[in-house]
Amino acid sequence: MCPLAAELRRRPGLRVTVCATGQHRELLRNTLEVFGVRPDVDLDLMRPGQSLFDVTAGVLTALRPVLAAARPDLVLVHGDTATAFAAALACFYLDIPLGHVEAGLRSGEPRRPFPEEFNRRAVSLLASFHFAPTQTAAANLRREGIAPERIFVTGNTVVDALRYTLREDYSHPILDWAGRRRLIIVTAHRRESIGAPMRGIFRAVRRVMEAHPDCAAAVPVHPNPAVGELAAAELDGCANILLTAPADAADCHNLEARCWCCLTDSGGMQEECAALGRPVLVLRDVTERPEGVACGAARLAGTAEEDVFRSFSRLLEDREVYIKMSKAGNPYGDGRACERIADVIETGRCRPYIDHNNIM
Repeated sequence: MCPLAAELRRRPGLRVTVCATGQHRELLRNTLEVFGVRPDVDLDLMRPGQSLFDVTAGVLTALRPVLAAARPDLVLVHGDTATAFAAALACFYLDIPLGHVEAGLRSGEPRRPFPEEFNRRAVSLLASFHFAPTQTAAANLRREGIAPERIFVTGNTVVDALRYTLREDYSHPILDWAGRRRLIIVTAHRRESIGAPMRGIFRAVRRVMEAHPDCAAAVPVHPNPAVGELAAAELDGCANILLTAPADAADCHNLEARCWCCLTDSGGMQEECAALGRPVLVLRDVTERPEGVACGAARLAGTAEEDVFRSFSRLLEDREVYIKMSKAGNPYGDGRACERIADVIETGRCRPYIDHNNIM
């Protein structure tokens, strides 16, 4: 959302208020600094051990006076978070028009990812403007009865964000640690995977890394304590695996740009890796971003230990597979999504976006 906030603020006819929930404050602060975005409102909602109930109720309650006082002409929410859902519901209660950025993604399974698939579908019921990143996402919305004139295919703002974050002169301790070895980035945090599936993922990663001393795997560990416990139990003590703190947007993007490949259950990293030409193995059984799989930039590796082991081993050992994935292309945007969204808000019209990897 940061590059979109920056683009909207460049438009002289628009008055923009940025509201942050205050979750994961250190990561948020670093990321906002990269984009030069300063929140006008900070809900300060982060609490130790909070649940989905706490976050959803907290956002809904805290936003009520903010929205009631501002009475905005339009509220924009992004993606599939509990924050997006609660903010959309608050707008519905207050009869404030809503724009949904990154609309229309669907896995087809209500609990995978959980709770994100529900959140995204629910926001679609409440939105007046649907900014779909791809033709596939737009088709999903039309199938659900959304009026075509309310759907705008823009590309994904995550591709726009790379223009702000990538640096040629980038350095980082992880790159120093990896040295001449092939750097692998591994992230896993999905709620539905915590427990046996995530344990299987980490065990597969360790087996592959022990068999490939020419590789170095950096594992940014999600703040959720359950994820940290599993990562430490299964990955600690392996010489070429490094457990690290979560990376902010700039570090994440620059490390992705310099890595050999990524293994992740993150939605954003699936898009970023495709834009950067880095093969990505998706540590999930289904994805709401099928465009990357369809064009060959990503592969579903699942969560079962043997499935992840086979997919990861093949990507490291089969040069032809690796080259094919790295040259598959980027189906997620041309870096001008924010301009298109701002155009719609200003004029009601969207400049053309040709989705060269359309899988319809």
